[in-house]
Amino acid sequence: MGAYETKVYRNVFEQLGKTPEEIERKIQDAAHTFFYGSEEERIYHEAGPDMAYLEDTGNNDARTEGMSYGMMMCVQLDWKAEFDRIWKWAKTYMWMEEGENEGYFAWSCKVTGEKNSHGPAPDGEEFFAMALFFASHRWGDGEGIFEYSRQAKDILRACLHKGENGRAGEPMWNRENGQILFVPGSEFTDPSYHLPHFYDLFALWAYEEDREFWKWAAGQSRKYLAKACHPVTGLNPEYGEFDGSPVRKVMPWGHKHDRFYSDAYRTAANIGLDCEWFGIDEGHYGAPLRMMRFLGTDLEAARCVFEVDGTPVDKTVLHPVGLLATVAQGALTVPCQDLADEDSDWAVAARWVEWFWNQPLRKGPRRYYDNCLYLFALLALSGRYRIWS
Repeated sequence: MGAYETKVYRNVFEQLGKTPEEIERKIQDAAHTFFYGSEEERIYHEAGPDMAYLEDTGNNDARTEGMSYGMMMCVQLDWKAEFDRIWKWAKTYMWMEEGENEGYFAWSCKVTGEKNSHGPAPDGEEFFAMALFFASHRWGDGEGIFEYSRQAKDILRACLHKGENGRAGEPMWNRENGQILFVPGSEFTDPSYHLPHFYDLFALWAYEEDREFWKWAAGQSRKYLAKACHPVTGLNPEYGEFDGSPVRKVMPWGHKHDRFYSDAYRTAANIGLDCEWFGIDEGHYGAPLRMMRFLGTDLEAARCVFEVDGTPVDKTVLHPVGLLATVAQGALTVPCQDLADEDSDWAVAARWVEWFWNQPLRKGPRRYYDNCLYLFALLALSGRYRIWS
């Protein structure tokens, strides 16, 4: 039984002896640095009197991933002004009103607002929709683009019904197997896009005709994640076939994505939050602990890239802080127990959480992705990443 029913959220930091004052200070310091720190620290930038964007500092653009992440952070922190600024920028510059992808958001824009691409990325749409539902429930609907609940429902309608009844474009979910797609029309998925804990809530709040699909999709995603995470290592690939196996082909941009690498890190965090919110285990809740045990007791061992079976690759991770944060968030799947046995499941999970607690935010040009995952883990492990209903 998860927090959706109990209304009780675990504070893992408190379970490990951190005081409420320490935890609150850590959250506020990290959030302030992320949004309002120096030019070398912050991600958030105001644009004019009523808009703002989050910059991918490694690529000097604004992405639906980061924009929707920023909105989710703001609704969890109760920062309505920042939420509205980000949403208005996304709706003004990223949303597409015509063409094949009408109703979707361009996944990448220059920080001036010019679109770099007219293609969408489904992880952005699902986070936009969830953040908007939470905003509606926490703050109430406004007018126009600030009628949050209607905006969320319309996004989800586009995600499911593009291509139907003569409508141009492709849906973001495979309607035959219920799985989210890497991009609309693709024949494979991305394990880190699978958010069954979001879909269970979409099944309550989406347009009536779509609710049955979302409930089914939640179950399908949980079953998929159990297959996508290796039975020994717990690792998952960046891109996956619908049967859970890694996508082995080379992508048009010249790379393979069949390894445990950047995108893939988010899966452990997502599984942790699903456990916290709903507690419906389809065999996927064991993956984060397997991952912790595989990566071991030495953080340096987690600095290289791996095949999903654990074979090391002679390549250094691009986002070490993000990896640490997401593995630590996976501790939400492990029940709190006595720490006397240093090899117990809880002792292993606690060690990763302590490593994360002692890790500062990343600095430098690659800080965007790492620090997004860092802030989410901080909220989740403190019981502050909540369902607003």
